[in-house]
Amino acid sequence: MFMLNDFSKQCLESKLSPLCVQLVELSEQAFSVNNGNIPKWVKAIESIKTQPQGGVQYASPYLKINSQAIDKKQLESAFKQLMPWRKGPYQIGDLQLDSEWRGDMKWDRVAPHIKSLKGKAVLDVGSGNGYFTYLMALAGANIALGIEPFLLFNYQFQAIRSLISSPPNAFILPLKLEQMPNESIFDTVFSMGVLYHQKDHSLHLQQLKNVMTKGGELVLETLVIDNKHGDQIIPEDRYARMRNVWCLPSTDTLHTWLEQAGFSDIKLVDVTKTTPEEQRATHWIGDNTQSLQDFLDPNDDNLTIEGLPAPKRAIFVCQK
Repeated sequence: MFMLNDFSKQCLESKLSPLCVQLVELSEQAFSVNNGNIPKWVKAIESIKTQPQGGVQYASPYLKINSQAIDKKQLESAFKQLMPWRKGPYQIGDLQLDSEWRGDMKWDRVAPHIKSLKGKAVLDVGSGNGYFTYLMALAGANIALGIEPFLLFNYQFQAIRSLISSPPNAFILPLKLEQMPNESIFDTVFSMGVLYHQKDHSLHLQQLKNVMTKGGELVLETLVIDNKHGDQIIPEDRYARMRNVWCLPSTDTLHTWLEQAGFSDIKLVDVTKTTPEEQRATHWIGDNTQSLQDFLDPNDDNLTIEGLPAPKRAIFVCQK
């Protein structure tokens, strides 16, 4: 099923080998759910598989697959059956798949501040379709595992992977962090764009810590507020039209949370306001064509449509 055979083979050759059977069984259960979209997604991937494969490289802003002689119209039609494309962007031959997010901008903020991933076992929590997971593998990870419970993003990952002639050691499984075996096994763990969706921030941080090796590195990227707005904001309803944003801490508050979770050598390495250049509406996000520009106060881009501080994201790097 999917790339589970390939994952199992690479997993058994990595330090994750004690977890392989359990991870595959959990993934098979997740893929076996009754979802009416699955036939459409499978058909799209079968169409994509008829296209020529190519090598993959990061050529900012694109994760680029150097396929020659693609049928651009057929490929675009198939990829559009897998919308919305949130993470990316990708380029296959001369087809540019411009996702809602310019993931390269985030990666360029993260990459200079982390330890080398060469030879490491890496976990990408809330990986989406695997754009960053691929970058982690291309940076030399022995195995880069993304976990993403939303099934569509798993099918997007498979669609992209089917076009790569020699795929890097990147894999996505349809799992949640709380389903991961409680083993201290990953050298580097990324949690990017996940914390603010958690009702219990302390539990999320503890679960991240539990799967890390001693001396392992956590890369945490999340929404924050400036200290002038207080210790934290708990939205009453929506935040930037998102329903499931539970808490926006200040950077000082988030630093304290990481200390309380037992992390050390905690460094705030970047704070950047999200702009419509980084998060934008494209024709790859489907019928709901709203994006960041629509979520901000039309008279003051420092505020959301609800009157709260506009999205700003911080990156912390720390050690277990």
